[in-house]
Amino acid sequence: MTETTVGIGGAAESTDMVLNIGPQHPSTHGVLRLRLVLDGERIVSAEPVVGYMHRGAEKLFEARDYRQIVMLANRHDWLSAFSNELGVVMAVERMLGMEVPERAVWMRTLLAELNRVLNHLMFLGSYPLELGGITPIFHAFREREELQAVMEEISGGRMHYMFNRVGGLKEDLPAGWLGRARAAVADVRTRMGVYDDLVRGNEIFRARTRGVGVLSAEAVHAYGVSGPIARASGVDFDLRRDEPYLAYGQLQDVLEVATRTEGDCLARFEVLLEQTHNALDLAVACLDRMAELPPGPVNQRLPKVLKAPEGHTYAWTENPLGINGYYLVSKGEKTPYRLKLRSASYNNIQALAVLLPGQLVADMVAILGSLFFVVGDIDK
Repeated sequence: MTETTVGIGGAAESTDMVLNIGPQHPSTHGVLRLRLVLDGERIVSAEPVVGYMHRGAEKLFEARDYRQIVMLANRHDWLSAFSNELGVVMAVERMLGMEVPERAVWMRTLLAELNRVLNHLMFLGSYPLELGGITPIFHAFREREELQAVMEEISGGRMHYMFNRVGGLKEDLPAGWLGRARAAVADVRTRMGVYDDLVRGNEIFRARTRGVGVLSAEAVHAYGVSGPIARASGVDFDLRRDEPYLAYGQLQDVLEVATRTEGDCLARFEVLLEQTHNALDLAVACLDRMAELPPGPVNQRLPKVLKAPEGHTYAWTENPLGINGYYLVSKGEKTPYRLKLRSASYNNIQALAVLLPGQLVADMVAILGSLFFVVGDIDK
């Protein structure tokens, strides 16, 4: 069979058409390129082509000291900045054998869950927008603004918080912050039903997503897919429950891991929505615990020049989009010898190679959007 790359116009009936979606295209979520081979309206094969945003963060880690690398790690998944910082400082703390004050542990858990809600709200609003529903994005941004206000107040940043430090957090809570955070979480919780009614209950949305883009559990394991996408395919794994870190071991009665078995676009959206509800519940539990804690330090005193001992370690966290891993190798210097970042979106997006073949071109955007990825998390 011959293969012809065409721009505008058709090809012979016996010829497959190669269609490049992106890297700059409304349906590609930024600078991602999809190379599709089509047989009429049906996708025969799909190849995600990545790297258009690559910034070499892993190499830059080697030229920055342990305080400075937090800034680099902060930025790859720009919707999950706090969680990105967390994995790096946890890896360094593990190398140092450092214990973090209890107050900092609970603050980190609280802010990680608020960051999870902020991440998920963006996708809960933007995914229906890609399918033609404009209203949910306005609701999503309203809820995000309430939570962004309390995150900005505590850290000074709206996207890149830079609030984690090796040994704890930058500083303690502002006076009255717990009450304002509790009010913001309560407001968002009362309005989350909008997504159940307006989106999940919408017959057009369900028609566009049910049974579309089914990802099998076998493919999840083969490609290392994680997070809400994996759980929507029946792979019941969540680090917060299965290998607890921070304060999650004490929150098992509140933590609920949402799963589905269908593995389609609708299941992925439903898991994301239920996970958002539970993240808000976890935030309330953290706020309750924080109110009971006595005043105390939120970080450890560090030497002027911080050096990690020679060796290597691996830390991983359940980020909003899936599992993030940090493999740190030290030669005893003030900079990492090697810091390998395993980002969730990079693995998740590879599943398009098995998800898209056999699907209609019209369903491509619905499938792509349901993978809930950030391009910077792929090209880190």
